[in-house]
Amino acid sequence: MTTATIAAAPRAPIYKSLFAQVVAGLVLGIALGVLAPEFAVGLKFFSDAFLKLISMIVAPIVFCVVVHGIAGAGDLKKVGRVGGKALIYFEVMTTVALAVGLILAYVIRPGVGMNINTASLDANALGAYAENARKLQGGGFGAFILNIIPSTSFDAFARNDVLEVLFFAIVFGVSLALVGEPAKQVAELVDATSKVLFRAMGLIVRLAPLGVLGAVAYTVGKYGARSLEQLASLVVVFWIAVALFVVVVLGTVLKFAAGLSIFRFLAYFREELTIVLATASSDAVLPQIMRKLEAMGVKAEVVGLVVPTGYSFNLDAFSIYLTLATVFIAQATNTPLSFGDLMLILGISLITSKGAHGMPGSAIVILAATLNAVPAIPAIGLVLLLSIDWFVGMARALGNLIGNCVATVVIAAWENDLDAPLARRVLAGDVTVDLTTDSLPAVQAAE
Repeated sequence: MTTATIAAAPRAPIYKSLFAQVVAGLVLGIALGVLAPEFAVGLKFFSDAFLKLISMIVAPIVFCVVVHGIAGAGDLKKVGRVGGKALIYFEVMTTVALAVGLILAYVIRPGVGMNINTASLDANALGAYAENARKLQGGGFGAFILNIIPSTSFDAFARNDVLEVLFFAIVFGVSLALVGEPAKQVAELVDATSKVLFRAMGLIVRLAPLGVLGAVAYTVGKYGARSLEQLASLVVVFWIAVALFVVVVLGTVLKFAAGLSIFRFLAYFREELTIVLATASSDAVLPQIMRKLEAMGVKAEVVGLVVPTGYSFNLDAFSIYLTLATVFIAQATNTPLSFGDLMLILGISLITSKGAHGMPGSAIVILAATLNAVPAIPAIGLVLLLSIDWFVGMARALGNLIGNCVATVVIAAWENDLDAPLARRVLAGDVTVDLTTDSLPAVQAAE
């Protein structure tokens, strides 16, 4: 009988650790922002360049991984089953997240006592978001579905729209699976291309410390060390809400479904979480988390289907912010809300939270669309949130990323597509996963 044993990789010196390099970039960025703010602001191009490099490779990686996962699964019923379970899971967790934001807003009451006079707010401050808000409002469910379908396959890639690329990849992958043997060479080409793209990702990820340096230096240099002072209560409440949701809700789900510790899970993704914290963008680590999920024993087809879909449909932290911020504006402007208003906020938020990922100023735009359906709350109150959007954006990106990683592992466990012993060893640190190479942890067969 043959069993698999995992060979532990040798520990690299601390200075070679990507996590240590990212933390060093974070610390240096803070120092430069405090000591030389004008110079620090100019370093933003490091962050912009890193995010553009990641953005350059995200769409083709999503396409190749999804197509290879569907074509390689060989069972289209299973693909449909995994997709169905994912969507049900997303809806349940989104509902829980919306409820968490609503409850905390009423328990902690961060906006009470601000007594904001809406006539004193500058409506012109929302001008940058007006165009996107108009596109979103009045579209309805039909417009949302139409926006998932790309005008052309090339247009989806050109605009780097992950949801449209995902749709095209599913259609292409299903077609490839139906054609079968005659299309074998196409499937092999897609698989080979994905290997090349992951190697390219390994090169790009080496620049993460510079990206973090630029993002943090710019933020501290531009807004100052006291930049969280204004509306600090909402920022603190939101970070607490995300932390509680991750540890209590997601931790319980992960433990119950897969028998894994949420704290070890977070430690495993520490490099990616640090990058997201600094850049306030989960796009920056999409290829890496897909690779690391596979490395911990999740089958590629589950990763390829769940992660890209979750980026648009499973926005846990965004959902928390949606209800929390809505009630905060009502409290700050002394606007009373009835039970019917609260239920309306929940119902509308379930719809408006979908597909918000990747939209410029998405939080403000989606909040505007939500408030548009709740006339009791003055939409001009959104101006209050503009100055803190970057800081709550960091928590939103972190919470969304963790939620999608947990969702992938949970659905894999439900499908028996999770190598639980390997996952536990990887999370325990017995196996070192190196994203700068195109190889997964070594597995040696022992008789």
